[in-house]
Amino acid sequence: MAESLMTHMVAYYPNRERSMKVAKAFLDGGAKYLEIQFPFSDPSLDGPVIQAACTRALESGFRVDGGLALVREISRFAGSPIFVMSYASLVYARGVERFVQDIQRAGASGLIIPDLPVGYDEGLFEYALARGIEVVPVVSPTVREERLAAICARGGGYIYAGLRTGITGRITPIGEQNLSFLRRIHAHGKKILAGFGVATREQVKLLAPNVHAVVVGTALIRSIEEAGSGDLYTQLRAKVEELAGKAVL
Repeated sequence: MAESLMTHMVAYYPNRERSMKVAKAFLDGGAKYLEIQFPFSDPSLDGPVIQAACTRALESGFRVDGGLALVREISRFAGSPIFVMSYASLVYARGVERFVQDIQRAGASGLIIPDLPVGYDEGLFEYALARGIEVVPVVSPTVREERLAAICARGGGYIYAGLRTGITGRITPIGEQNLSFLRRIHAHGKKILAGFGVATREQVKLLAPNVHAVVVGTALIRSIEEAGSGDLYTQLRAKVEELAGKAVL
């Protein structure tokens, strides 16, 4: 059986038209969730590959209104939930309540805002709950047990587990340390979305029995780069199918 993936894309990367093809390829390749990053000039948790993609997307004309329109368009054909990922500055600039309302109206199911953590979220969790939007807290392996318990007690069905500390991009070895971390979260009954440095089919296979969905980001952004001006849809769909175990190479 194919493993469940959350595939990560950057809105307007490499441009608006081709980012639509990216979304279609990911979804047709079997993504269980589509994570759409709204680019920001200082994406503090992201490594150089996603940072460069965000810069390119901003140069391609990304603005929040355009990102919402993109989500709305994708949601019309997506058979999988869409989660919008971004940073606090974009949310603050628009207004927290308005941002939540706008992504809900655009057809998104959830939000991942790593620098608006539980307890310091400026009302994000309350506004989202009122709108039926999931806010997914991000935790790392260094989280203390009492803090993890407080985050999980806040409500919502999901937790994003960063498989290591630091920024995205570098390959993360999968072993007892991060699997033990995932078991800690399981004890709280949450659906785990696990990512940070997942790039290979082998990693996905190791993680899949322990999580709700495996998140792949940087590796897919690299695949967009490698496609260049070629057949982006076909190459990306094949990559997602490979990662999920749907394709035999």
